[in-house]
Amino acid sequence: MDLSRTALVLIDFQKESKYGIQGVQPAVAAADQLLAACRPLDIPVIYTRQINRTDGFGLPNHEVLDDHGQPVYYRDDAEAKEIIDDIAPTEFDAVIDKHRWSGFHATPLDLILRNLDIKHLIMGGFVTDGCLMTSVFDAYAHDYQVNLVKDGCAATNDGAHKAAILMMANWVYDIEIFNATECVHKLAGKDYTAWHSTAPDQMPFSGSTLDSVFDSLDSDQAG
Repeated sequence: MDLSRTALVLIDFQKESKYGIQGVQPAVAAADQLLAACRPLDIPVIYTRQINRTDGFGLPNHEVLDDHGQPVYYRDDAEAKEIIDDIAPTEFDAVIDKHRWSGFHATPLDLILRNLDIKHLIMGGFVTDGCLMTSVFDAYAHDYQVNLVKDGCAATNDGAHKAAILMMANWVYDIEIFNATECVHKLAGKDYTAWHSTAPDQMPFSGSTLDSVFDSLDSDQAG
């Protein structure tokens, strides 16, 4: 990883996420670790926010609406749309609002990254099997190399979180997957442990083997 061509991209770490997502606080703590490591290295920090307009313009198909026909979640007039206070952006960070799951869809994210000559992305966020996963697949489609921080992600349930991580492991061919502490070690030039892809569909799993295959991400390879 060339640190001069690396950015930290945090997907939808919004106050709304405190409701209905398992493991929010551990994921926020992991993001805080990453921020503390990246900022002194002048690694750009980019946040995304999911935004639903209360006037109804541009809402996704079948977005959940209240009795007044306004979106229930991620409303543009609600405090819940803001980034969680513990990891709030600074004046030097970028915040990109999006109206679909992927951080790349109809946003300036790719333009900003290319303007900064970024090649490597460190990524985490909410939810693992939704906005985070679609953003990772789109990052790969845009030819970025993804470094996924798996304890910096969370979903509505543990099974969805683990399955999404393994799907990304299987189909993002140059992905590297860490826990936050190990990613910080890599940024500091220290020995670290991470899993990295060496072949397509490398981590096949079933419902009965999901936990054991997921656990192998912690011990498979060292960097």
